[in-house]
Amino acid sequence: LGESRPGVVDEDSDVQAERDRINTTDANSLKTSDSIVVKNLKKYYDNFLAVDEICVSVAQQECFGLLGQNGAGKTTTFKMLTGDVIPTSGNAWLDSHDIKHEMKTVQRNLGYCPQFDALIDQMTGRETLTMFARLRGVSESQVKNVVVDLLDIMMLRQYADKECGTYSGGNKRKLSTAIALIGDPQFVFLDEPTTGMDPGARRQLWNVLSQVRASGRTLVLTSHSMEECDALCTKIVIMVNGRFVCCGSSQHLKNKFGQGYTLICNMKNSEDGSHVSTEPLKQFLCTAFPSTKIFDDHQGYCHFQIMDKNVSLGKVFGAMESTKQKYNVEDYAIHQATLEQVFLSFTRNQVSPKEEVQDGMCKQMCCCVLCCCS
Repeated sequence: LGESRPGVVDEDSDVQAERDRINTTDANSLKTSDSIVVKNLKKYYDNFLAVDEICVSVAQQECFGLLGQNGAGKTTTFKMLTGDVIPTSGNAWLDSHDIKHEMKTVQRNLGYCPQFDALIDQMTGRETLTMFARLRGVSESQVKNVVVDLLDIMMLRQYADKECGTYSGGNKRKLSTAIALIGDPQFVFLDEPTTGMDPGARRQLWNVLSQVRASGRTLVLTSHSMEECDALCTKIVIMVNGRFVCCGSSQHLKNKFGQGYTLICNMKNSEDGSHVSTEPLKQFLCTAFPSTKIFDDHQGYCHFQIMDKNVSLGKVFGAMESTKQKYNVEDYAIHQATLEQVFLSFTRNQVSPKEEVQDGMCKQMCCCVLCCCS
């Protein structure tokens, strides 16, 4: 087997605590208290380590978000939990059924929307949902109602009798998500479900998924949209180079890893219509908060980042309120670091599989050169 992946990021204390809890707690107790338990799951593809002994638990009626750049190991993790790929080592339990010996039982309780749509182009949306409803064991007397309800929920009624091959990328994602919801499965796995959707359709799907979770089901999703994870997920992990590097709610991650505050100021115009100088404001902020960085200063618009996490929000507001008239600030806004900023701070260490291959080739060439020289 291959070596550990390059660019490995140290586990955060929350990830370590989760690992310790799962490895030291009796398995039966874990399976009773948590809907999903993943224990030391690992996957190699030849010499490439795709997933490196991950541990996590997900409570019932939780929406668990798995974030990471392409190549981080998200889809491989999904495929192991859904039975598409056999783990190299480790195990996982869904509703107390383990994926190594009871995968057929696991799959009966699971709905899955894969990263790439597995649709038959020549079938219509209605035919596709009807087929999957029957495969799922939905009563024949209820198939038509189930299909119509899903078409309405996903806003696909007007496309129901058109072939899937004519669907837009967004409508294909809607149909794939609808398939995952057929039969009211206990677990719904969604691999980037809103890719290609317009903003209105995306928010409509968020509402649907929130209702699904409220009905008692457990959701697991991956997404490149930080806004989506903020809106849906009750627990989030960020994955880098096959490992979990942080874990917690969106607010917890922003509080723990966010780099201070963003301050946006719009300046007043002078009597001749030009914008007043921003230099006094910049000097004041850099003196009051030495960690301040200036990201933009253009046409009366100023964007500052106060990097010190120990500075309180109240102190920043107080400073601005007491000086905004003095420095001719028309209005200002302060907001906490975003989930996207936290995500980017971790994923800058992500190494793509292509880079790993190149790194391995370089090492082999160096070894050959050394051998020849000796």
